[in-house]
Parts: sequence; C-alpha cells; structure tokens
Amino acid sequence: MPVKIAPSILSADFSRMGEAIAKLNAAGADLIHCDVMDGSFVEPITFGGQMVKNIRPLTRLPLDVHLMIEHPKTQIKFFAEAGADIITVHYEACAKISPAYLRETLQLIKSHGVKCGAVVNPDTDVQKIFDVFDICDMVLIMSVFPGYGGQKFIPSALDQLKKARAYAQKIGRGDMDIEVDGGINANNAAQAAAAGANVLVAGSAVFGSGDMAAAISALRS
Repeated sequence: MPVKIAPSILSADFSRMGEAIAKLNAAGADLIHCDVMDGSFVEPITFGGQMVKNIRPLTRLPLDVHLMIEHPKTQIKFFAEAGADIITVHYEACAKISPAYLRETLQLIKSHGVKCGAVVNPDTDVQKIFDVFDICDMVLIMSVFPGYGGQKFIPSALDQLKKARAYAQKIGRGDMDIEVDGGINANNAAQAAAAGANVLVAGSAVFGSGDMAAAISALRS
C-alpha cells in the first residue's frame, strides 16, 4: 500500500496556523493530523472544534482528528460539523465508561458521514480493539504515550502494527488504513511501514525541518 504522511499541527506555531496549513498543502502532505487534548485524558489542553472549523476552508486535504479526550461521544457532533474527515477515539477512554462505548462512539461518528477509527496506547494490546475492526476505517497505533510532541519512538509499536495488519488481512480488510503516531522520523519510517503502517503521523520531523517538502518526501520513501 502507498504510504501517506499526516503532519501533526501540534508541532506548528499556533499563532501562524494559516501559514502552516498553506505550507503543508504545498509540501505534499496527504492528511493533516489534528491532536485534540482535553487536560483530563492527557495533561495538556490543545484545541477544540473551532480550530478544525478554521482550518477547514484552508485545505482540501483530509482532516484527521485524533481525540485524546474523556467521554469522546459528547464531542463527535462538534468535530463532524467543523469539517473532520476522520475521527479517531481511544480505547482506553471508552473502556472506562462501558464495554460497548467504543463501538457506540464509532457508530455515532459514522452516522455523521465521517470516517472513524480506534486508537490504542503503547501499553494496550491492539487485540483489545479487534472486535471493532469491522466498523473502523482506520486503526491508530500510538508509538509514544499521548500528551506531548517530540517523544522518542517506542519500538514495541512495531509488533502492534504487525498484529493489526495481520488481523485486518485475516478478516478481509487488508486495505484498512493503519496509522502510527509518535516519534516518527526518517530513521524509523521504513520500519513502521514494513510492519504494516501505511499512514505515518509526523510532527517534529516535518515542522522542525528546514524543508517540509523534502522531509515529507523522505518519510514517504
């Protein structure tokens, strides 16, 4: 499967977000990854639906909204109406509420005409979400613990990616997007892709480079 690059705007200068989006459009990004943090599921607070709404007119690229929040069901309507193309939610946040909450949230996302996905942290076995692969458009494997950019890639994520890709193929969903997020750079992108990821989230590796187009090209190749 072709590799897609999803730069994370968490690493952008929030005071110059329009300029950052224009640069991503020109640099060849495939998606724009929007890290939403609520100060509860993870310590930091980033932004909400208004940021996604403001970005939407600036790009035709899919907006990949990653909700690192408690009670994600309560926020789906806002992000769908803001223009999200895909919304991913954490198994860990949903499992605290009820065994059915993850599937219910994914179904709610779908009901708004938006693609959906489930996310697992590095210390959660991806098998925990195998039962929702049938409804997911994307599965996101965290290769750092969520909350802060600039962390180092956790190698055990490679095994998670392999298991996710193998199970997707087993159930006839071999074309499912499998995304990896955290510490991705030109040194480990090939490993992540070989393990089964076809969507690579990169923040520092793109926004910290002097040439965003070259950085995206290097990650993709």
